[in-house]
Amino acid sequence: MSVLSTGTGALLAFQRALSTVSHNVANVNTEGYTRQRVDFAARRPSDYGYGHVGNGTQVADIRRLADELATSRLLDSGGELARLEQLSTLTGRLDTLFSDSATNLAGVWSDFFDSVSALSSNAAGAAERQNVLAEAGALAGRFRQLDGQLRALDSEVNNKLLAGASEISRLAGEVARINGEIGSDASKAAPDLLDRRDQLVAELVGFTGGTALSQDGGPISVFTAGGQPLVVGVQASSITTVPDTYRPERLQLALEGGGTTTVLDQRALGGSMGGLVEFRNTVLDPAAAELGRIAVAMAATFNEGHAAGMDLYGNLGGSFFDVPAPLVNQHAGNAGNASLQARVGDVSALSGQDLVLRFGEGGWTALRADTGEAVPMTGSGTAADPFVVAGISLEVSGSAAPGDRFLLQPTAGASGSIGVAISDPSRIAAALPVRGSAAVSNIGSGVLSGLRVEAAGNPALLQEATIEFLDSGEYMVDGAGPFDYTPGQRISANGWSVVLDGVPAAGDQFVVARNGTGSGDNGNASRLANLDDARVVSGGTMSLNGAVGGLTTMVGSAARQAEYAADAQQVIHNDAQAARDAVAGVNLDEEAANMLRLQQAYQAAAQIISTADTMFQTILSAVRR
Repeated sequence: MSVLSTGTGALLAFQRALSTVSHNVANVNTEGYTRQRVDFAARRPSDYGYGHVGNGTQVADIRRLADELATSRLLDSGGELARLEQLSTLTGRLDTLFSDSATNLAGVWSDFFDSVSALSSNAAGAAERQNVLAEAGALAGRFRQLDGQLRALDSEVNNKLLAGASEISRLAGEVARINGEIGSDASKAAPDLLDRRDQLVAELVGFTGGTALSQDGGPISVFTAGGQPLVVGVQASSITTVPDTYRPERLQLALEGGGTTTVLDQRALGGSMGGLVEFRNTVLDPAAAELGRIAVAMAATFNEGHAAGMDLYGNLGGSFFDVPAPLVNQHAGNAGNASLQARVGDVSALSGQDLVLRFGEGGWTALRADTGEAVPMTGSGTAADPFVVAGISLEVSGSAAPGDRFLLQPTAGASGSIGVAISDPSRIAAALPVRGSAAVSNIGSGVLSGLRVEAAGNPALLQEATIEFLDSGEYMVDGAGPFDYTPGQRISANGWSVVLDGVPAAGDQFVVARNGTGSGDNGNASRLANLDDARVVSGGTMSLNGAVGGLTTMVGSAARQAEYAADAQQVIHNDAQAARDAVAGVNLDEEAANMLRLQQAYQAAAQIISTADTMFQTILSAVRR
């Protein structure tokens, strides 16, 4: 009977071991599965007086071959990989938008200024004028199209945050439920249940980043990258979305618990949700602000140049483009009734950087929205003396309460409101509003050249003015003077300036007077055609063409950096996965060897039972005799 018992016990032990090996093989492709191993132990021997006789083997334990350090490393690398992959994917899409010839800004930008250059060759040509309006409409349309795409990406981030919040809450609830099933001693829990929990934790950290901590070998608590609890034991937090306090159309992740809602620190988020927020804050918003800055700078500069010309009707040029006002959004918690009206004051001082305007006991202050760094601000905020900050003029109406805040976005969204202000080709101010001529009685070699308008708003601009030289070194303008003259210097009056080539003689006169209607003069069109090379942004250090190229470079650089970071993190994650799989992964060759070894052991145990049966039959036969 002892031989039969030994064989039967061994047979059952090897059968369970074979089942475990089969379970490992069956889950070779199951994500997150940890291979299991059967530990055998000798059964308690029997004491027969003359000695102890063994009673075979039994299954002592079925263990998960998990390495907690490797699992933790894989968890960390997975959360970081999810963040960088999200950032790289969205930034790459934005880069394609600005670099593809079918959607970028550079093509239509060049076409517009080329059309203005063509107009300067035939300032009175109807076809050339119509083409300028058509290309201007295409350029404004491209600005609006790009802005629409940026808004669509912003909306996509919102939708992904909504979906992510729901999934995070579901995963956190599942982890808490399994924590309850496992109880306080994970060593007694089913290995597959522990695998399921680890997989859910990995997915949860993939959304938010963060850490997972085991509590005394039982429940696992999960925290976001910012340290907020998602799961503590059997208690799960709920994640929701709330509107941004300055921009209600934008959503932020928040933690619900204990009857309160706590907005998560968006800068501390990890995982795919952190990648979304990082893309929006560090790539999308700067790109939208820079696109708006280019649009505003181009439109304002072109308008200024256009205002210095004269159209075919004999009128001074008005605004060619519609330039939108900067956006000012008040904080949702403001207690006062103050409002701020903003307008662009100095194009060269525009940075596109969002600013927070705060009212306190010491008055108004301006801070950078991203860093909190103070920004110089002058003025008193009245209509006569507006605030001036970063190229923006601000007029305050109403009364602000201490602590009230406003978000100033100088150029964000401006590209979506750019439009062409005129529709009549004859309204294009291609001619100069004034023209110069020399008296026929002049005896010197002086010739008028380089006539241009310096101040289109001067009320005396169109009045006739006479420049009379007393000698080659002095001149008078309409009897005013005399003024010293050096060959090559500019002579200025009434908002215009002119240069003389050659040497004037005493008594020589030059007249600057209003230009006539229907003039084919191209003086202003020539100047407008070269405005794309004017250094009017970044404090006068960069041209408009340079700003367009800089925008493409900025987005492209961000895309490459995000791609390189994601590729590097993928290598780190692969190493972490390999380290985890080296311990916990299923190796089919190893399992095949184990199966062959256990199969032979099983057959041997069966032979023991067969031998015991033979012995038993021998005893029965002896008794029958």
